[in-house]
Amino acid sequence: MTDATVTDRTHIPAADLAELISAFDLGDVLDRRHLAEGLMNVNWRLETPAGPFALKRVTDVPLDGLRRNLAVLSSLAADGIPVCAPVTTASGDSVAEISDDGYCLFPWSAGEHIRGIELPLSQATALGAHLARLHVALGRTVGQQALPTVPDTVTADVTAPERAVQKADRLAAAVRARGTGDTFDAIAADALEQRRVLLDKHAHLRPEGDTPAGPHGWTHGDFQFRNLLWAGGELAAILDWDRLGVRPYAEEVVRTAQVQFGVGGVFDLGRVSAFVGGYRSIIPLEAAALADGARRLWWKRMTDFWQLEFHYDRNDHSCDDLFTADEALLHWWTDRLGLVEEAFAGAA
Repeated sequence: MTDATVTDRTHIPAADLAELISAFDLGDVLDRRHLAEGLMNVNWRLETPAGPFALKRVTDVPLDGLRRNLAVLSSLAADGIPVCAPVTTASGDSVAEISDDGYCLFPWSAGEHIRGIELPLSQATALGAHLARLHVALGRTVGQQALPTVPDTVTADVTAPERAVQKADRLAAAVRARGTGDTFDAIAADALEQRRVLLDKHAHLRPEGDTPAGPHGWTHGDFQFRNLLWAGGELAAILDWDRLGVRPYAEEVVRTAQVQFGVGGVFDLGRVSAFVGGYRSIIPLEAAALADGARRLWWKRMTDFWQLEFHYDRNDHSCDDLFTADEALLHWWTDRLGLVEEAFAGAA
């Protein structure tokens, strides 16, 4: 990412800041600091006469959907889930629309983001239980808040190997078009060639059918360390409600474990098992559902190139580091597919 791109993402025009101060009745902003942890949206800590706040500029979800999601937080907080309800504008809106951007504001939550396997084993178990309690609490909000009734069935796309190869070929052409390119171009070209080999060798192991196993319901959608704050060994806050949606529970369990415990190109399978055990102590997901969720996420990673699409289609380099890390994990995971699924589907 260029310095100019960074500046564009993290800058709030003076006129917009003045409107935000007025909209949220902040009095003044004494200082603001960009928070680098976010990937898609942009976040700041604001220092104001009334205390610190977290400001989010939402760039990649519809604002009406965001309003619906934020409306659920008060009920979740009353149910004992560690969330912060948003600060509303003077007109009672949870989102301020300024210069074609949407902003939401929250009281500042103290705590730290604990990355990867820095999370102790006991907290990995606790994290699984927290996720299950959140799923239960979200289920209780249906019909009481903005969340509509959960449909009887959900489906999940299973990308055809041929379609994945087409995507790889298109991206490889974009890499070649850059000529000699740079270091990332060389990494991408090599990875795309290796991905074709993986797809050819392992296509027969892709998930069967478009109906995931196990129960489904409302889920957070991005329950992972960048959106979790810990304080004193306890989960202090669950952040970032942009992607609330109906999914298989196993999908969110597996994705959370992958982002949290798939570190350095390998899975910490001990922590995966502890996390899943914590979840199943609250919601007893069957082993078959968890194994199915793991297989579906593996195939999604096998056939997905979203970081490269950001890089070459959008000229957005903010997720380049994720690509190299995820690519290493994909190869390790593929070589140990059965072992990983056993860790997810171990006895409850």
